[in-house]
Amino acid sequence: MGNCILTMNSQQSSCLRPKSPFCFYTTGAGGWSPSDSDHYQWLQVDFGSRKQISAIATQGRYSSSDWVTQYRMLYSDTGRNWKPYHQDGNIWAFPGNTNSDSVVRHDLQHPVIARYVRIVPLDWNGEGQIGLRIEVYGCSYWADVINFDGHVVLPYRFRNKKMKTLKDVISLKFKTSESEGVIFHGEGQQGDYITLELKKAKLVLNLNLGSNQLGSIFGHTSVTTGSLLDDHHWHSIIIERHGRNINLTLDRHMQHFRTNGEFDYLDLDYEITFGGMPFSGKPSSNSRKNFKGCMETINYNGNNITDLAKRKKLEPSNVGNLSFSCVEPHTVPVFFNATSYLEVPGRPSQDLFSVSFLFRTWNPNGLLLLSNFADDLGNVEIDINEGKVSVHINVTQVKKNRIDISSGSGLNDGQWHEVRFLTKENFAVLTIDGDEASAVRTNSPLQVKTGEKYYFGGFPVQMNESDHSLFEHSFQGCMKSIHVDDQLVDLHAVEQGELGSFANVTIDMCAIIDRCVPNHCEHDGKCTQTWESFKCTCDGTNYSGATCHNSIYELSCEAYKHLGKTSNYYWIDPDGSGTLGPLKVYCNMTEDKVWTTVYHDLQMQAAVGGNSPDKLSVLQLNYSATMDQISAITSSAEYCEQFISYSCKMSRLLNTPEGNPYTWWVGKANEKHYYWGGSGPGIQKCACGIERNCTDPKYYCNCDADYKQW
Repeated sequence: MGNCILTMNSQQSSCLRPKSPFCFYTTGAGGWSPSDSDHYQWLQVDFGSRKQISAIATQGRYSSSDWVTQYRMLYSDTGRNWKPYHQDGNIWAFPGNTNSDSVVRHDLQHPVIARYVRIVPLDWNGEGQIGLRIEVYGCSYWADVINFDGHVVLPYRFRNKKMKTLKDVISLKFKTSESEGVIFHGEGQQGDYITLELKKAKLVLNLNLGSNQLGSIFGHTSVTTGSLLDDHHWHSIIIERHGRNINLTLDRHMQHFRTNGEFDYLDLDYEITFGGMPFSGKPSSNSRKNFKGCMETINYNGNNITDLAKRKKLEPSNVGNLSFSCVEPHTVPVFFNATSYLEVPGRPSQDLFSVSFLFRTWNPNGLLLLSNFADDLGNVEIDINEGKVSVHINVTQVKKNRIDISSGSGLNDGQWHEVRFLTKENFAVLTIDGDEASAVRTNSPLQVKTGEKYYFGGFPVQMNESDHSLFEHSFQGCMKSIHVDDQLVDLHAVEQGELGSFANVTIDMCAIIDRCVPNHCEHDGKCTQTWESFKCTCDGTNYSGATCHNSIYELSCEAYKHLGKTSNYYWIDPDGSGTLGPLKVYCNMTEDKVWTTVYHDLQMQAAVGGNSPDKLSVLQLNYSATMDQISAITSSAEYCEQFISYSCKMSRLLNTPEGNPYTWWVGKANEKHYYWGGSGPGIQKCACGIERNCTDPKYYCNCDADYKQW
C-alpha cells in the first residue's frame, strides 16, 4: 500500500473517549504501512465535513517493528491547498512513537478546522519501516459561508439611519487568494469612518472617531497586522472597541492601540458594507478593490450578518453575485526547499521558448528555472539575484557568449510576483508582474531550439557538470501557475508520477512563513528575513542590539555627570529600553545637584493684545518632549518646577477680589488652573495677596489694579 486516503464519518466512529465529542480509528487494527518507506508517503483522512480538531494520537503498526518517530500534520477544507500545522511560529513536527504499541497523544496548542487531515511521516524506526495507527479527536463544526465574487457588496442598513456607538464588537473569518480588497466599510457625514481591508496581503484597519475643521484634532488612525493572508486559508478577525481603546485580534494574536484624536464615539450613517465600498456610480482613480473570496460567521455588534444574508433579510448590490458556498481556486502551488527541484517536459526542437510562473520568497537569491537548448545551442537560466529577476542566455557553450537581462526590484518581499519570459531568434523579452511598459527586451544575435526538460527551483545532482547552472543558490519559496510553451503544467500529474519528476518538493502547499510578523524588532527597527532567520536593522532608531532593545543614550543628566561630563545639551532616554523615545535636554552640572531643563518653543516675550472675555487669546506652550517623556523625567526627579513670567499693563490676571479670572493656564489633564507662582491650587491669589503686600491692598494681584505702567 502506498499513499492512503480514508473516508470517515461520525457514525463510523469505533472508539469512545471521555470529553471527546468524536474519535476516529482511521487505520484499523493492523495499521497503515506503505510498500515504500520514503519521505513521499502520507496518510489522508476525509471526515466528510469540516470538523474542529483538538488532538491527535498515534501508534505503530500492530505487533511489528514499524512505527513513525516524527511526523507532520497538514489540513485542508478541500483535499487541496494544504496547510501545515504551526506551533510557536514554526511548521510543527510532532514527536511520534518509540514502539509499536504505546499511544502517544498530542493536544493541539490551538484547534484547527478542516475536513481533511494528512499525516506525513518525517522519520521512522530504522530497524523497520513506516507503520501507523492514528486517532483524531475533536467535535463537529458548522458555519454559514458567503462567497464574494469581487464585485458584489453586502450592506447592513441601520434601523435608525444613524449609528452612534461607544462600544463595537465586529468579528468574522475570511479566506482569499487576493492580496487587495475591502472587507468592510462604514462612514458618517461628520467624517467618522471605519475600514478593514487587505493591502499587500496584510490586514489594515483605518479608523477615525472624528476630527475638527481647524485641524487641531486629527482622528485618523491606521494599524497594520498580519502577513501572507492571500493563502486561501481561513483567518479569524475580532475587533473590540471601547471608546478610543481598540483590541485587534488576527488568528489569536491581539494588538492593542488607542485611536488618535479626542473623541470616543463612532458615528456612522445608513449602513456598513461587507465585501467592498458602497457603490457610488462614479468612476474614481483611487477606488479600492472589492473583496474576492469567502467569509463566514460575520457578526456586527451582535447581529449575525451571514445568517441575515442567507435568510434574504439583507439586499446585496445589483452588481456581482453573492453565493453561499465557497468557490475554490484552481491554481496548485509548489513548495521548494534548499534541496528541491521540479522537472517538467516541454515541446522539444521549437524555435520559440516561452515560460511563465508566479513565485514568492524571502530570499534575495535563488535559481528559478534552468533549461538546456537542443543541439548544444546553449541554455536559459532565470534566477532571482539581489531581489531582481535575471535571465542569462548562454548562446553557445563553446564561445561562452552570454546574454544577460534583468528586471524588477525588491521581489523577495514575500508577495506573489509573475515572471513571463519569451525568446526566439535574435529576440528576448522579460516581463515582471504584467508591467509591459517596464518589460526588458534584447535583439542580440541568438538561435533558439527548445530542449526536452525544464527544471524549476533547482536541478538533480547527477546532471553533467557542463549542464550546471552558473547560479549556486537553490530556490526556497513557492511557485504556482507554471506554464511551459503556453501550456499550464498539470502538477497533480507530476505528483502522481505521470509527468516529469521532482525531489523534495511539496505539491499543493505553500508553507512560507513571515518571521517578521509579529515584528520582534523594537523601537521601529527594520525587520528583514531570509528563509531560515530574521535580523533587525537599528539604523536611525537610537537603539542597538539584536532586536534594537538597548538605548544608545543615558537615562538621565545624573548618569552623564557620573561619566565625567560637564554642563551641555545631551540626549537622554528616561525609560531606558521602554516605549518612550529619547529627547534632547540641557544638563546643568554646576551645582551638587544636577538640573535637567526641557525647553519649549515660546519666545522670551510674547505680546497678547487686548481681547474681550468672549474672544480669548490662546498661547500654546509646546515642549520639546511629549507629556509621557516629561512625566518620566519628573517622576524620577527629587524636585521640579515650571517657570512662566506674566507682565501686565492694564491687563487683569485673576480679576480679584470678586470677579472671574481673566487668565488661566491648562495642565496636562486639560484642567484649568487659576494659581500662579508663589500661590497654590484653589486660593485664587497671587503671592502678594497671600503675603498681604500688594501695591493696592484692595486687590490680591498687582495686575488686577489696572496700572498704566508695566
